[in-house]
Amino acid sequence: QVQLVESGGALVQPGGSLRLSCVASGSDFSMANMGWFRQAPGKQRELVASIASGGDTNYADSAKGRFTISRDNAKNTVDLQMNSLKPEDTAVYYCWAYVLRRNHWGSGTQVTVSS
Repeated sequence: QVQLVESGGALVQPGGSLRLSCVASGSDFSMANMGWFRQAPGKQRELVASIASGGDTNYADSAKGRFTISRDNAKNTVDLQMNSLKPEDTAVYYCWAYVLRRNHWGSGTQVTVSS
């Protein structure tokens, strides 16, 4: 059974930083595309960043230059370093993996950017 468990969400002031981590289990993730999505209240879930098995990355325009995604295939982890956070980054952040021919999601971690 595939499981994705996120951690690292918190309340942070504008301009601050957070690092989200996701630990994956239940399958071989070394060849899986993985990433982070987010969903703000009243909005659709959107891609923040993704990373392929070989390390190629893709970022939403809102994340470029501020966020960095990374993965450790040996540990089955994917992290999201978020810098220069803005109030509009407030959302529930979900870890994502495409493995076994389907999408898998974590339960989410709350990030709140507010003074």
